[in-house]
Amino acid sequence: MFCGSQSIFWELKELNIKNIPSLRTIDRILSRNGLTRQKDKYQSIGVKYPVFEAVKPNQIHQLDFVGPRYLSGGIRFYSMNVVDLATRRCAIQPLFSKRSQDMLNAIWAIWNRIGIPKVLQVDNEMVFYGSQRYPRGMGAIIRLCLTNQSSTLFIPPNEPWRNGVIEKFNDHYQQKLLQRKIILNQKELLSSSLEFEQKFNASFKLSALNGKTPLTALKNMTTKLVFPNTEKVPTHRIKKPEQGKYHLVRYIKSNRQLNIFGEIFKMPNSIIYEYVIATIDVKEQKLLVYDSNKYLIKSYDYKIR
Repeated sequence: MFCGSQSIFWELKELNIKNIPSLRTIDRILSRNGLTRQKDKYQSIGVKYPVFEAVKPNQIHQLDFVGPRYLSGGIRFYSMNVVDLATRRCAIQPLFSKRSQDMLNAIWAIWNRIGIPKVLQVDNEMVFYGSQRYPRGMGAIIRLCLTNQSSTLFIPPNEPWRNGVIEKFNDHYQQKLLQRKIILNQKELLSSSLEFEQKFNASFKLSALNGKTPLTALKNMTTKLVFPNTEKVPTHRIKKPEQGKYHLVRYIKSNRQLNIFGEIFKMPNSIIYEYVIATIDVKEQKLLVYDSNKYLIKSYDYKIR
């Protein structure tokens, strides 16, 4: 649930209460009355997961969908949600289908607001990579990233916690917007989503940022953000890129299979029960497989189709 001192602070603010206590004071009151929750300590299972650095704005964005959901009139929609890992800035873009062009429209709108990431981290939903029938075809999202000097990173299948930051944000979005506000039409959905995005970025104080808001965290960093050079959205189907890389993290089981969007590659025995990073180098037409320490262990010819 979206609870705790931050939720109480927001609630008091929405009720126009004057002289609202600070987050630290609210925390002390909750603690004094035995209303705090202790998180279970994470227990590592001993398998090293590759580390991807996100200390500067737009190094890594996590992207995920909420939906399908329905407006009061029965109109189905999805919400494309993005969080920048370094600053925790969010972006929310409703869309009404997952057709390739609609996906491009949504990402382009988000990038025009918060900038283009070096890495766009996603799960393995087919809309993100294209088609298992053509695993080397590079779907619309992969092509969009590559043509904008960005890279797509696919987390392991069935491990949604690898996208934990955006998963937690999705809970906030659903509980603080979708479950609390009656939205009647597409226009209201777009404006309400943008309003929530701006409010979160400007006023939501996060423990991960040492009590700062996302916009304050961004202000304290000197990295120059990169934005699209035009508001015109690229048209599907984007021309096949000739350079760049995209990546998949995969766990290798006892069958030694590395699954790249349905295409199977055999791994050496030495990498069983370990995570690997599979990198497709578009320019060199190579599939490069690295262990969790990012040492190259295998290379394949990989002709992009």
